[in-house]
Amino acid sequence: MADHSTPVHSSAATGFFQVLPEIKPQYTSPSLSSSAQSVSDDVVLARILHQYLPPQAQRDIGAAVHNLSRRVLHPSMLRHAVEAETNPPTLQTFTTFGKENRDDPLRTCEGWKALKAIGIEEGVVSRAYDQGQTTHNRRVEQFGLGHVWSHTSTLTMCPMSMTDGAATLLQRHIQDPDGDQPGRHAVLVESYRRLVSSDSREAWTSGQWMTERTGGSDVSGTETMARRLSAEELAVERSTGCDQDAIGQPLGPWRIDGFKWFSSATDSDMTMLLAKTAKGLSCFYVPMRRRVAGSSSTELNGIRIQRLKNKLGTKGLPTAELEIKGARGWLIGEEGKGVKEISAILNITRIHTATGSASYWSRGLSVCRAYSQVRKVRGRFLYENAQHVFWMARETVKYWAATHFVFFGAALLGCAEQGWDAAVRGSAAEKLIPRDQRARDALLRLLTPVMKAQVSMAAVSGLREAMECLGGVGYCENYEDGGILNLAKLFRDSVANTIWEGTASVMAEDVRRVLRDKRLGGGHALEAVFTPWVKDVLQPCQGVFAEECSIIEERLQALFSAVQGKDEHELEYRGRDILEHLEAIACATLLLYNASSDGNQVARHVASRYTWSKALPHSQYRPKQRDWKYEAEIDYLIFLGENFSAGRAQQVKL
Repeated sequence: MADHSTPVHSSAATGFFQVLPEIKPQYTSPSLSSSAQSVSDDVVLARILHQYLPPQAQRDIGAAVHNLSRRVLHPSMLRHAVEAETNPPTLQTFTTFGKENRDDPLRTCEGWKALKAIGIEEGVVSRAYDQGQTTHNRRVEQFGLGHVWSHTSTLTMCPMSMTDGAATLLQRHIQDPDGDQPGRHAVLVESYRRLVSSDSREAWTSGQWMTERTGGSDVSGTETMARRLSAEELAVERSTGCDQDAIGQPLGPWRIDGFKWFSSATDSDMTMLLAKTAKGLSCFYVPMRRRVAGSSSTELNGIRIQRLKNKLGTKGLPTAELEIKGARGWLIGEEGKGVKEISAILNITRIHTATGSASYWSRGLSVCRAYSQVRKVRGRFLYENAQHVFWMARETVKYWAATHFVFFGAALLGCAEQGWDAAVRGSAAEKLIPRDQRARDALLRLLTPVMKAQVSMAAVSGLREAMECLGGVGYCENYEDGGILNLAKLFRDSVANTIWEGTASVMAEDVRRVLRDKRLGGGHALEAVFTPWVKDVLQPCQGVFAEECSIIEERLQALFSAVQGKDEHELEYRGRDILEHLEAIACATLLLYNASSDGNQVARHVASRYTWSKALPHSQYRPKQRDWKYEAEIDYLIFLGENFSAGRAQQVKL
């Protein structure tokens, strides 16, 4: 008989309710998995750790990444992240009766503080400086952890990246003699120790202050001034008890006055900044706080927070305009050579910016995979929609390329700090990373601005696509359920990475300088360094990927045409084209190398698809025409993985 029952309307408490997607841990260590199939949700991260780390390090570091990838999904962690986003910093400039609040004008929430402490304890900075680890690439270890942490850290990785840069800079000067700054050596030793500590009770974070109202990356118009205090002035400071920082170290002999227009990590313990002296732009170390004369309390060290910035994203991060009036600091390096000194920080923070962008993107795709497995449309799961899976597979290919790119940068950085034997020997990257130090250094210098520009922009695009995958849900600020589906937040935060530490245009200018730098390949970095590296790496890939290697060769020739014989004005004009060529060639090379290492079918599909997507319009090579059903099965493998079981998984051969 026909069912003539009356349809029941929905209500606030009845009717359809979408199943909450289950976000899986990003990385699963084979040695720690209880499952017969120990497969990471983020397949490319697993392949990268396997490529750059020797076997024992894969087990040890893999365990740390395994555990953190689960910790970030714990409800307590997610609550910290939501609080840091929804309870942003506030500024209380004055006390109740109108006196300037020099003690604690900046207030941050407990969630923000907890996330900073967790990052410190997990070693997101300290692991790169552990001198006891000499058998693997410490930067790959550090950024491997960062990859499963940044997307949940709610921008606490911003101060951590600047802390990393400050530690690198101080490390270079820690053995400098005091000279005419008595006591500086001891100050730098203690400050460095705290910057690289994994004990959150004593660890420090650092800011980096360069930007002024005259212009972002153009520091030539810096209006912050520094002058050396006279012996008489220093004596007065000592007599009044105003000459120690918050932990009792002596304050530096320089006085700094000025205004910084965009200063992130304002709640840090110290900062590195640029100021003009009689000899030009110079670099200074400045503690954030100093002791109050005749008291056990502390106050800001000649720093007044004018106002907090109201930004599109990065809501939990205290970014401020600062007036500097009588701050005491120490000159770092040679007076008048501050830009050279601060560049040590920029090289680190730019890699952090690129790797952080890839981390955000990874979470976005993880949400898409989980959502596609539970969301039904017209009676079918999204993963059963061939167009949807094709779209997501295309995005996954882009993500793999970007992630390989940034980890190559991290690996080169580790080699620069540790040497080839300590950082590479015994790993599957032995034929990927040049043994020659000059070649490695030149590659790192050339590719750092490329990955910073291109990966940051690609992640914004990728996260927008991920938002669309969820439809209206993706556009909402989803703070419920620990905010695990809040892709809008990740999108907003990721946009900052395209601007901070230099826009794509600034990065293009930087690449232009590298191409003409006589210290790098004699002013011929493309011919002497980049091209030999590409050809050496691709040589063993020719057997399986002959046409793909030819496509890369065509891109190389196009890059030469864009650079060779061009004057500075034309190079400037073609700057972004040059960035795109370098990115396409480097990413394709890295993907093909990795795919050739073990014959994994998904890695081969990804490498081939990415390379073909970068073929020039006039290329003489054309991809093979395959049946759409065959291509759809490849899409399925790339997006959802080889081990996803839905009753239709097939083995597909390249």
